[in-house]
Amino acid sequence: MQLPRRRRADFEAGREFQYPEHLRAQAAAAPAAPGVYTFHGQQGGLPLYIGKSVNLRARLLSHLRNPDEDRMLRQTSRISFLRTAGEIGALLLEAQQIKQQQPLFNQKLRRNKQLCALRLDADGRPEVVYSKEIDFARTPELFGLYASRHAALEGLRALADEHRLCYSLLGLEKPVGSRSCFRSMLRQCAGACCGRESEAAHRDRLLAALDGLRIACWPHSGAIGLVERWPASADAPAAAAPQDSEPAQEAMQQIHVVRNWCYLGSASSLEQARSLGQVVAGFDADGYKILCQPLLTGQAELLPL
Repeated sequence: MQLPRRRRADFEAGREFQYPEHLRAQAAAAPAAPGVYTFHGQQGGLPLYIGKSVNLRARLLSHLRNPDEDRMLRQTSRISFLRTAGEIGALLLEAQQIKQQQPLFNQKLRRNKQLCALRLDADGRPEVVYSKEIDFARTPELFGLYASRHAALEGLRALADEHRLCYSLLGLEKPVGSRSCFRSMLRQCAGACCGRESEAAHRDRLLAALDGLRIACWPHSGAIGLVERWPASADAPAAAAPQDSEPAQEAMQQIHVVRNWCYLGSASSLEQARSLGQVVAGFDADGYKILCQPLLTGQAELLPL
C-alpha cells in the first residue's frame, strides 16, 4: 500500500528531504519475512501508518528513502512490526489493525458502516440493500460491494452505460411512458423503454451484466482455519542469510481463523483456532476481497473448525 502524496502541492516546498537516520536501525532490524508494520507518532506513540509486506526489512527501508513520505517520517518516533506466516496473514492483519486503530496516514481499509450491495426486487428491478439489515455472507443474489447508496447507484449507472441498459427500467430515472428515452435516441439504450427490446431480454442482459459483481455466499457451515507457512513449503528450509548478515528467521506456521468472510485472528495450534472460531462474526468486505479467490479456487489449505 502506498501513502498519499502531500495534500497541498506547496507543502513546505522549500524544505529539502532529510533521510530519517533515527529510524534506520529499527528498519534494518526488521526480518526479511512477511508481516505488518506500524509507524508510531511522537506524542503517545499513536499509529501514523500501518502497512504490510512479504519482506518487512526491505519495505521499511524503502519507506525511509521516499521523499513523498517526508511528513510522516518526521513525525515518527519508532517502528514496530508483527511477523506473519505469509502474505494472506499480512493482508488480513493489516486490514484488521487499520480498522481498529485508524492511523492518520492510511486512506483505505477504514471501517465502513454503510456497506451496500445491489439486489433485484420482486419486479426484477435493482434495489440498494445494506449489510446492517441483511447478512451479506449468507444471502444469495447480491451484487457488488459499495461504500454508500450513492456509490451503488453510480455503479449501476456505469453498468447501464456499458451494456446499453435502460435507466427507466433500472429505476435510475422516471419512466417516459411509451416514448423512447433520451438515451435510446442516442443509441445508448437498447430500447426496452419503447418496445424495441422486450423487458424479458432486458432483464436477461441485466442479470448477465450483474453476474460479474455477484457476492459469493460463505461456503462453509461455520468457521474454518486457513493454514499458512513461512517458508511457503513445509519441507523447505528457511532462506539462508548472507554470511555478513544476521541468522535467517525461524520457520513459522499460522492458522488464520475466518467465519462469514470475517477474520477472527490467527492461532499457532488447532485448539486455539477452534476457540477463536466460536466468536460470532458478520460479513467483512476486506476479508471477502482478500479471501474470496484463495478459498473458492482451492489454492489454500483449509481446516474445518
